[in-house]
Parts: sequence; C-alpha cells; structure tokens
Amino acid sequence: MGKLALAAKITHVPSMYLSELPGPHQGCRQAAIDGHKEIGRRCRELGVDTIVVFDTHWLVNSGYHINSAPHFKGVYTSNELPHFIKNMPYEYSGNPELGSLLAAAATAAGVHTRAHDATTLALEYGTLVPMRFMNPDQQFKVISVSALCTVHNLQDSATLGAAFRQAIEEQYDGTVAIFASGSLSHRFAQNGVSEQFLHRVWSPFLETTDHQVVEMWQRGDWKTFCAMLPEYAEKCHGEGFMHDTAMLLGALGWDQYTGKAEIVTPYFGSSGTGQINAVFPV
Repeated sequence: MGKLALAAKITHVPSMYLSELPGPHQGCRQAAIDGHKEIGRRCRELGVDTIVVFDTHWLVNSGYHINSAPHFKGVYTSNELPHFIKNMPYEYSGNPELGSLLAAAATAAGVHTRAHDATTLALEYGTLVPMRFMNPDQQFKVISVSALCTVHNLQDSATLGAAFRQAIEEQYDGTVAIFASGSLSHRFAQNGVSEQFLHRVWSPFLETTDHQVVEMWQRGDWKTFCAMLPEYAEKCHGEGFMHDTAMLLGALGWDQYTGKAEIVTPYFGSSGTGQINAVFPV
C-alpha cells in the first residue's frame, strides 16, 4: 500500500538557526542548510506526504514514544542552548493516523510503543531545526519519535525501525520519509573554550573514527558498522546513544542492508561534535 521513499541521517545543529541571523556567525552553516533544502526538494519530488523524525533531543526514560498530535504550533527557545535558538516560531500538521499504525506495529513486534495524539507534548529541536529548512511551506505532515533513549537496547530500536517500515508499506496509504536526526560523535566542547570549537570536532580520535564510519557508509559495509555501533555510540559519545541510527538502519534492513550512503552535506565539526547530511538509498 504505502511507500518508504527516502531515508537519511541528518544534522540539527542549533548554529543552523544562528546562521540565518545577522551577526558574526551569519552564513556559517549554509552548507548544512542547503543540504536540508536539497533533502526537502527530493521529498517533494518523490511525493512524500509525511516525514517521521527520530529525534535525539526527545529524552525518554521508559518505553518508546511517538508524538502524533494533529497540529504543532508555537515559539521555541532551546533550554540547552538559549543563546543559539531563541524565539523561533513554528507550525506544522501532524499525522495521528500514521502515528497509531507505527506504534501498533512496533508493539506487535515486541517493542512497546505509545502514540500520543491528544497531547500537549511540544516538538524538540531535533525535529524543529530540520523542518525549518525542509518544510517551510508546511507541505509535509510531521511525526516525531523519541530517540534519546536512556535505558533502552539498540537492538530494540532496530526492531522498531523494521516494524515502522512494515507498517508503512502494508498498512499506510501514502508516502513517507524517515530521518535519523542526530550527530556522529557528540562530545561537546568544554565550557570556556566552546568558541574555539564552533567549527571543530573535540578530538582527533573522535574525528578520525567519524571519518572511518562515513567511509563504511559510503562503501556499504553495514555488517561492520552494525557490529561496532554499540561500542561506537559509547566511546564516541553518540548523540541519543545513537538510537536514531539504529532505528534508521532497522528500517533499511540492519546489517543486511546493501545501500551505499550518498553524502549531501560533507562531514563537519560543530561545537566539538561531528555532523553530516547523508541519504541512505531505500
């Protein structure tokens, strides 16, 4: 019935919003913004009606959760970095129907998941920043999935991703894109020296490992990457413990996936962390 049309690992660094504003950092993240716009353009070309974001800024301590409210509207300031993202307006439509299908499918697969439609849950900036650049005309409906999972198994997140794809293809009458919204290495620069690391990765170890991972993605070595993902997430401070990446790869076939990643925005450092926009062929 339905179709998963596009999958990607994307950045959501708050300096993308700062990049839009007048000041010393205006334009500093234009490449990342252009990458988001290109991914949004491809979604339009493919007829996508809903974007599902695995958001590593939505922290949960029990279970898996989907924000499938019918409508989102507000003005957002980051409590984490209020000097980067402040008073950012947003408005998008949600998709309660699809959210319910996704939750039911994941639960049936053994990963208990709740969809929240009658809710006051707001969106986090792992969803809001990409949607600002990919979805400025509100063409796409938006669903956000909790991916900062503090006490969860990566394999459960992969199972959830696989169940999501099955639900999309077998039960949903529409076309969907899924995005893992999070970094590669995610060791923020130490307080007091953050300005020096605005465009850098925290350490040579983290940057070198990130580059090796990107090379694995480009050559399609998913068996190696999936096997090393738990240790990579731990030792390289993976954002959200890299549950977003496990969800994405679960939807694509995990270590049986054969696609080769296309780099839309080349790897870059941001406040100590390693970032990229990469499309994973479906």
